Amino acid sequence: MATKIKRIGVLTSGGDAPGMNAAVRAVYRACVNFGIECLGIYRGWNGLINNEIKRLDAHDIAHIINRGGTILYSARSKEFMTEEGQKKAVAACKLFGIEGIVAIGGDGTFRGALALSKYGIPVIGIPGTIDNDISSTGYTIGFDTAANTAVECIDKLRDTMASHERCSVVEVMGRHAGYLAMYVGMAVGATAVLVPEVEIDFEQDVIEKIRHARLSGFTHFMIVVAEGAANGAYEVAEKIRDGLGLDPRVTILGHIQRGGSPTARDRVTATRMGYYAVKALTEGKANRVVCVRSGDMLDIDIEEALSMTKTLYTLDAETLQAMTARR
Repeated sequence: MATKIKRIGVLTSGGDAPGMNAAVRAVYRACVNFGIECLGIYRGWNGLINNEIKRLDAHDIAHIINRGGTILYSARSKEFMTEEGQKKAVAACKLFGIEGIVAIGGDGTFRGALALSKYGIPVIGIPGTIDNDISSTGYTIGFDTAANTAVECIDKLRDTMASHERCSVVEVMGRHAGYLAMYVGMAVGATAVLVPEVEIDFEQDVIEKIRHARLSGFTHFMIVVAEGAANGAYEVAEKIRDGLGLDPRVTILGHIQRGGSPTARDRVTATRMGYYAVKALTEGKANRVVCVRSGDMLDIDIEEALSMTKTLYTLDAETLQAMTARR
């Protein structure tokens, strides 16, 4: 049953991801559609505590669907994780008449939403992180853009590295999750991919693969490493140097993966999620996370979402063979 809500706040929190602006735009436009006032909460939960809140209008969200980053900015807030900080946030909601919040971010953002919900403030979470590591959803806003950025960089790097017959070790983001590294590694035809979820035998899984590629006539080798795997790219390069006598070149892509204009997939997914979140609030739903599964939108309880685990999909032998066949 639809519930008449007069005013909704929207915020972005945690690491920024391409497509967050598209989600903010969708929340605003959905609010207009439902006759609801939309307030922008700047700098995440920290901004809510400090009353950094203003009414959004059409000018604020014009031409932001194609922009990376977040116009609402993002900030960490240790204070919000305290009882005192949460009470400040509740007081801000009362002061500005906020009857529901759409929070865009990752697990940390959702933990903040869960904390606030215990004081009676309805919150709907939208998963936005380039790591694609939110357990409750098959896809998170920003992943496709980050992956394409990494692939483009590696393709360019391969041109120059191949010219000098060198081994490349490329580190992509993913301190605790290897989804981005695995996806990018498959897309660029990497010789080996290292992720934090999988313990490897370095001799067998890296050294032997490079050796096999060299015996097959290849002179350039691409190793993709998630930043949380094998103590990082520099240690991987050192082990390759010791094991094979090669002189690997390390490239750390870093925060360049967070920036840039979002892809069509991220824009459309963010738009669908933003509309869904506002609609959920108008239907009286609270403390839910918007999810995408097999292309369909749905929502689940925040506590259930945070309790779920997401395992890295294990590639079977046939897929692994296909990935390395040309090496």
